[in-house]
Amino acid sequence: MVKYFGYLITEGWLHQKALDLGYPPAQTPEDSRNIRTTVPLNVMAAAGVLSYARLRAIKTPKGKHFWCIALACDDPITVGERMSTRTPPEANYKALKEAMGKDGPTHWYRAI
Repeated sequence: MVKYFGYLITEGWLHQKALDLGYPPAQTPEDSRNIRTTVPLNVMAAAGVLSYARLRAIKTPKGKHFWCIALACDDPITVGERMSTRTPPEANYKALKEAMGKDGPTHWYRAI
């Protein structure tokens, strides 16, 4: 079972962050898909983690599916994806936390 270390993203957060960044509200499923791909990239770039963070689908312990901006993975095969198997230095994930406007800590989440 592969796990990712990072911050969970909800659809509501994505759409609100898109509005905050100046994107128009999503009107179609295609608009929502575009928001789902571009907003996390903008946030990762702003936090300075774009070179090694990845957007991954995850599942919470309660079985709900979300997206996650992942900073590390517990599977050594992901080294080919340039993902570390160790959690990053605190300064790195604090920068992402600030860029995302999150209050809580990062967590390990199960991959889908």
